[in-house]
Amino acid sequence: MTYKSSTGAFCALAEPYCNYDKAKIVVLPIPYDDTSTWQKGADEGPEALIDASGYLELYDIETDSMVYKQGIATLEPVVCPEEPELMVNTVYKTVKGLLNDKKFVVGLGGEHTISIGIVKAMAERYKDLTVLQFDAHSDLRESYKGSRYNHACVMARAHEYAKIVQVGIRSMDISELGIMDKSRVFFAHDFYNTENVIEKIVDLLTENVFITVDLDVFDPSFFPSTGTPEPGGLGWYDVLKVIQAVAGAKNIVSMDVNELMPISTNRAPDFAAAKLIYRTLSMIFSGVKNDEKK
Repeated sequence: MTYKSSTGAFCALAEPYCNYDKAKIVVLPIPYDDTSTWQKGADEGPEALIDASGYLELYDIETDSMVYKQGIATLEPVVCPEEPELMVNTVYKTVKGLLNDKKFVVGLGGEHTISIGIVKAMAERYKDLTVLQFDAHSDLRESYKGSRYNHACVMARAHEYAKIVQVGIRSMDISELGIMDKSRVFFAHDFYNTENVIEKIVDLLTENVFITVDLDVFDPSFFPSTGTPEPGGLGWYDVLKVIQAVAGAKNIVSMDVNELMPISTNRAPDFAAAKLIYRTLSMIFSGVKNDEKK
């Protein structure tokens, strides 16, 4: 069976590499943007990312590999109910079915709330799971705007299913202080003030890791295309070096990328988000260890 999104295939792949039955990897667009509280437009992110991915070079220099040969099937976008809890349940059921088919799932938000459904499915499959969050915001509020299923609450909900480690944080509400475990948080300024940050992150992870990326983790001078940009963010290689170390030491079971709010006059962030996924997949499936890449 071949699934192909109406927006096209990730990396513009053709048969046999986009065939669902043969693919190890599936890209799942989840164009949901109902609880965002400032700028809207993340629901357009999956389509923009997939479109930009068609211009990626398929050879990855750093791993000397071509991960598309593992097969990457692009699925039809999830039809999401407006009510966030119902959306989360829809995503959960969809991802659970993909896991039953033994697929490596790449979720494309949409706003970050979509991650709750993916984490729930992953935690049922992998009991020894850590959620590794790249984000500008801690997202630990118990509820926000009257809902427990809000983009500001995503890590509070994820923590109900798995351990969490937070990276790149530089914005939070004071109410989150009593919830946050600072021993498992790496603020953006830690990358400049603390030695051995990457080693410390890896040491906190369990064997199985789910990576969730809110693209506002990046500094907005590099990545402005997000609904809640925060100054002082991480750079491209800051994030990739962490992922490289994790891929070399742990079992990354799935990932998602969220909060791309496309800007029609600047397509570079769309391309960067697509390349982030392809580079991460290259590191996961190449089997290259961190010490081999020095």
